Amino acid sequence: MDAKRPTEPTRIRAQIQGDSALVRMRMAHEMESGQRKNAAGKQVPAWHIDQVAVQLNGKPLLTADWGPGVSRNPYLQFTLKKAKAGDKLSVVWRDNKGAMRTDDLLLV
Repeated sequence: MDAKRPTEPTRIRAQIQGDSALVRMRMAHEMESGQRKNAAGKQVPAWHIDQVAVQLNGKPLLTADWGPGVSRNPYLQFTLKKAKAGDKLSVVWRDNKGAMRTDDLLLV
């Protein structure tokens, strides 16, 4: 996968349960640690998501600094309190090669 090539959209699911929502996200990314060698014996360069930010209606909700120890196609789950239909949830991630991705979901 090339850092310049667009990735699959982040799969975002949210289930509203009363006044909260269970949010699940799967980000499509190879997440190379930089520790592995290819078939020719050359080290595969590190390539991983290093920053994740989630916003609710344009306001910061959470941020995370990740590193090479996070698995391929990382999965993030959390409970969002005071969630309601019509709220806009956004996730932005950036990898260590500068590629970025933004995806949104309207809660229903």
